[in-house]
Amino acid sequence: MIVLFTDFGIDDPYVGQMKAALLRTGRRDMPIVDLLHRVPDFAARAGAHLLAALQASFDRGSIFLAVVDPGVGSDRPAVVVEADGKYYVGPDNGLLSVVAARARERQSWRIVWQPDRLSTSFHGRDLFAPVAARIAAGDWPATWLAASGHLQQVLPADDLAEIIYVDHYGNAMTGLRAANLPPQARLRLGGRDVPPARVFAAAAAGDAFWYANSVGLVEIAVNRGSAASLLLLTPGSPVELVG
Repeated sequence: MIVLFTDFGIDDPYVGQMKAALLRTGRRDMPIVDLLHRVPDFAARAGAHLLAALQASFDRGSIFLAVVDPGVGSDRPAVVVEADGKYYVGPDNGLLSVVAARARERQSWRIVWQPDRLSTSFHGRDLFAPVAARIAAGDWPATWLAASGHLQQVLPADDLAEIIYVDHYGNAMTGLRAANLPPQARLRLGGRDVPPARVFAAAAAGDAFWYANSVGLVEIAVNRGSAASLLLLTPGSPVELVG
């Protein structure tokens, strides 16, 4: 399957155009999963940590078409990364570097092919989608790729102590892996200390807490409320471990 991961949003025409390009190049019955189209705008660092967490629930052989690409049209490379049997197609701007660094096995290729029509502003549709579709169809585009020993832009793969995503409930996901925190740790966000809770019902209505979310990240929440509103959290807000 092809898994879409972008900052395009769902109100604009870009996701639809990219899907059309996938179906033009690949099989018409190819499964396409919309994983996330609300990666924080232009935020390759936040996107890199989100992608590393969210990819875990997908099987080997999945192809991720990952596009958070504020440098589109510049000289930043376009790449394919294989990490533990899954493929990632997108810009070499750090977005794919965390999942690559955390993988046991990895290799990468630079995309050297260019289509007859290549928009300077939409490589997701014109460049990345055809490559992803060929890989998904089992038609490895050997002449389109050149082996590369490493990614050009590599972000630190350690846990990221900041907010990386806020959902429509106001829950704020961090780049911290919950398994790396003491179970009774307290965090400081927005000038407040936030204790742990195992589930929402363990906190009083209106109280902020942190918990291990369904993809293994530390998430800040408020029982029946918005952590983002209460603590004034946005992507990039720092998270401090206080005890």
